[in-house]
Amino acid sequence: MEKLIEKADTLIEALPYIKRFYGKTVVIKYGGHAMENKELKDSFAQDIVLMKYIGMNPVIVHGGGPQIDDLLKKVGKKTEFKRGLRVTDDETMEIVEMVLVGKVNKEIVSLINRHGGQAVGLSGRDGGLIKAKKVKADIGRVGEVAAVNPQVIEALDESKFIPVISPVGEGKDGKAYNINADMVAGKIASALKAEKFILLTDVAGVLDNNKKLISSLDAIKASDAIKKGVIAGGMIPKVECCLEAVKDGVGKAHIIDGRVKHAILLEIFTDKGIGTEIVKG
Repeated sequence: MEKLIEKADTLIEALPYIKRFYGKTVVIKYGGHAMENKELKDSFAQDIVLMKYIGMNPVIVHGGGPQIDDLLKKVGKKTEFKRGLRVTDDETMEIVEMVLVGKVNKEIVSLINRHGGQAVGLSGRDGGLIKAKKVKADIGRVGEVAAVNPQVIEALDESKFIPVISPVGEGKDGKAYNINADMVAGKIASALKAEKFILLTDVAGVLDNNKKLISSLDAIKASDAIKKGVIAGGMIPKVECCLEAVKDGVGKAHIIDGRVKHAILLEIFTDKGIGTEIVKG
């Protein structure tokens, strides 16, 4: 009986959050270990389906770097990075699009559907969703987000579908461009004026110099932490992406540990939450 009461208490704890986020949009960047471990993949899909059934509008943007690396290796093509960005010639771009749009995207859609959802796969080229512009660095077909047209996402949300988006945009030249998935997710969250923007990572969140979790950051504290080197390396662009999203009207951004089962539900529907929240301040 005590276990049953504990379950009931958990539901009661979630009730105010279910009320608060009913009808709200949550954009989730799905990547890292959560995309590779079967148990974590299943818990991710269950979280997304539950969110949809209780009236929220989850929107998924996914990465796929390791899968791209694997196929490039199989075809005997070397992977080169400059300033953290993949050098993408025409042949590499074909492989990137093939992996992200044709393989990874469809696997995520299938996973969500198997758990009772109605997911639909999109590339940024579908419906003019993501307009890309070439980055200034001379690294081939690597782009950044020039504009987002959220109409196709909003139409899917209204029809009870769950959008799953590959980070490939289309330039003015009609060509596909490879775009960083964190950047795409942040820009989509901004365009949709999402209630929450969640980045799934392979760390607990933003850590201080003592490796302890920083539970909350605003723009001033985050900028200060970057200047002092508390936030460093690959965490810098993630935090900057979150700061830009909240500046553009997103309610809150969260950097959470995707290695934790049901990480998304723990963040959204519990009093303590997990990871680091980033607010405008």
